[in-house]
Amino acid sequence: MRLAFMGTPDFSVPALAELIAAGHDVVAVYSQPPRKAGRGMAETPSPVHAFAEAQGIEVRTPEKLRDAAAQEAFRALDLDAAIVAAYGLILPQPILDAPRLGCLNIHASLLPRWRGAAPIQRAIMAGDSETGVAIMQMEKGLDTGPVLLMERTPIGTQETAGELHDRLSTIGAGLMVRALAALERDSLEVTPQPEDGVTYADKIDKAEAHIDWTRPAHELDCHIRGLSPFPGAWCEVGKDGKRQRVKVLRAVPVDGSGTPGAALDDALTIACGDGALRLTQVQRAGKGVQQAEEFLRGFPVAAGTVLT
Repeated sequence: MRLAFMGTPDFSVPALAELIAAGHDVVAVYSQPPRKAGRGMAETPSPVHAFAEAQGIEVRTPEKLRDAAAQEAFRALDLDAAIVAAYGLILPQPILDAPRLGCLNIHASLLPRWRGAAPIQRAIMAGDSETGVAIMQMEKGLDTGPVLLMERTPIGTQETAGELHDRLSTIGAGLMVRALAALERDSLEVTPQPEDGVTYADKIDKAEAHIDWTRPAHELDCHIRGLSPFPGAWCEVGKDGKRQRVKVLRAVPVDGSGTPGAALDDALTIACGDGALRLTQVQRAGKGVQQAEEFLRGFPVAAGTVLT
């Protein structure tokens, strides 16, 4: 098929690679414009941008797609379909209508559950036991289009958002190739999303990353894993009369009770509203990620210390 690919972050790269490997003619890639990053604040192309350029594919980085010139340039590509994976721009109706078969989206949830910006994080934070990837025919509404293919996968009891992100990225890439093959054979079953079971995966607000130790340990375990590695659930620990912020990237629910936030031992076992968590992987501000044992050698947290 003659395709355009529209994506920006690391999540999207495997799908682009699989489409190329499957023999599709990707005539243009759309990605978010380069952003300033790093110590030198140099403009850095997105992961999709960099990968596409390495493959010799034309890359377009419009700030928006609402002006007539951008829409005409897209229409002129004469596409069979556009493949969208975490692009980051809203597609206006003229863009959605331009390809012969429309725009197909890789969405990392079991639609209609977790429509929106942060489906991977929200699924873990909510304690879901499974998630998956849906290939969706895009329409004007937010992730409301009919589903063409869906694949389910369990969420591991210790799986972080980062780990699940990588698995779903790979699943989505293979699923899109399958969807296009079925589309060429005219053998896809288009399934409208049910009205029941709709939930929204709102963008993660930095304020909600603060750990509330009054919550039960099993909820905080999900909260921590859902925000790991980014932005990272955090708390503050007192040392030398100052409070220092510490991100908690992994923790394990354990038996224990006490004042919420209080260390129950010298090994980072912290009391919660119900039960306790043993923190196993942490990161101090400005420092690298550390296992608990390494962290405690340079930053001991004695029993009775209260984390806030």
